[in-house]
Amino acid sequence: MTAEIALPATIAATGVADWSDEVDVLVVGAGMAGTSAAIEAARNGARVLVLDRGGPMGCTTAMAGGHFYLGGGTPVQHAAGFEDTVEDMAAFLTAMSPDCDPAKIEAYCADSVEHFGWLEALGFEFERSFWPGKAAVQPGTEGLMFTGNEQVWPWRDQMRPTPRGHKPPVQGDFGGAAFVLELAVAELARLGVEIRHETGVTELVTEDGSGAVVGARWKHFGATGAIRAGAVIIAAGGFVMNDAMVAEYVPLLQVALEKGMALGNPHDDGLGIRLGQSAGGAVEHLDGMFLTAPFYPPGELVKGICVNAEGERFVAEDSYHGRTTAMALDQPGHRAYLILDSAHMAEPAYGLHPLIDGWETVAEMEAGLGVPAGSLERTLTAYNASAAHGRDPAFGKAADYVEPLDTPPYGAYDLTPGAVFIAGFTCGGLRVDVDARVLAEDETPVSGLYAAGACASNIVVDGYGYASGLQLGEASFFGRRAGRHAAVNLPAGSVTQITPDRSTHDTGRTREAAAWE
Repeated sequence: MTAEIALPATIAATGVADWSDEVDVLVVGAGMAGTSAAIEAARNGARVLVLDRGGPMGCTTAMAGGHFYLGGGTPVQHAAGFEDTVEDMAAFLTAMSPDCDPAKIEAYCADSVEHFGWLEALGFEFERSFWPGKAAVQPGTEGLMFTGNEQVWPWRDQMRPTPRGHKPPVQGDFGGAAFVLELAVAELARLGVEIRHETGVTELVTEDGSGAVVGARWKHFGATGAIRAGAVIIAAGGFVMNDAMVAEYVPLLQVALEKGMALGNPHDDGLGIRLGQSAGGAVEHLDGMFLTAPFYPPGELVKGICVNAEGERFVAEDSYHGRTTAMALDQPGHRAYLILDSAHMAEPAYGLHPLIDGWETVAEMEAGLGVPAGSLERTLTAYNASAAHGRDPAFGKAADYVEPLDTPPYGAYDLTPGAVFIAGFTCGGLRVDVDARVLAEDETPVSGLYAAGACASNIVVDGYGYASGLQLGEASFFGRRAGRHAAVNLPAGSVTQITPDRSTHDTGRTREAAAWE
């Protein structure tokens, strides 16, 4: 086993001669999950300390576009004229992530409107507006758009299509998540919670006999020490930057990113996952990945058809870009192409897909792409026959994007990994329950240990059913649950909390916390 996959050792509490700090809750990581956990733990009466290996705003959250997947009837949905229910949201997420623990989906959806309010209470408002276009991220400050497969067949016929991608009021594709994270960090400062940057956890400290996690060993450049804690919450990211772990668990990601970019920061090396494993935590869905290479905007390109090396269609082209990219990787030889005629030819806004060539006839295009003779002719003939009537019986593409492709010359964009620029990250992580407690193989909680964010397996298990906003949404939501549960279930006689403007007593609990017990 290589060092990049090997589990860290655990440190026996009896072997720690001196504790540098003693806190109720130690949070490992200062991204969206970690800051949310720390805020909730502090608000519920715990003394909290946050350690982060990177510098300020050096986490993956700070790089994200900023969608939060929220629903069930948020104020933005109401203002934009969309009706949504907890049941509809849960049904959609269950269809998208059938391997996810139903209790997590139920909790996430039932409390989504409350979580919307919690986010806004950090100090901003989602704009009460809707952006109707086909894009990865709305270009302006509009607060709502469709960010998944809600309008894609067959799901649009099984449940009411409702937009749930909520974007903070920041222009453009990036910056929304950093905007919210800065507000979360400011809230931690108001609560008196310290974040120690460039300080990484190297091992967990466990109690002799019981194996309960009671702290962690840290390193800050040349200095080291150990912190005693009533609970440890790991929120230290995924493993996309660990080549050995990627090769072991999700080797296709290496193929996908041959010409592309790993979505992560240098510390997304799986250490958080391996720390949890070292204390007895189980893992799941480590073979999942999210990939993206959107060929839209403009939406005109969705009127083309995606074909594989056999000249056959394999996906509804109006699918969420992550689903289309994942499906392309599944094709024979990972080869895939976007076919257009001259009436619908346009240039992808992101410039990720190379234009292979143009051809006067379908037969010439077949030869140019190296697909079987006659295959594209059959595919286009069948497609055009139905498209003339605004229908796509084979894949159910929405009528707005169904038009015949019968005006030569023809062109093709390359969707093949190694040709297209793909970005991606890993899914899966430590097995956790709905309160973010790390679970062992026998499903029992590892005492004193929690996990949230990209190092924990929650709703996001792969890219086929992903919707933009789920990563930030579940990180903040389950991070909150981790912090709250840790704070209200501290061992008796825990140290006094330091949160300003809240009552202090020997158990470190407030009346707000007691309501969650």
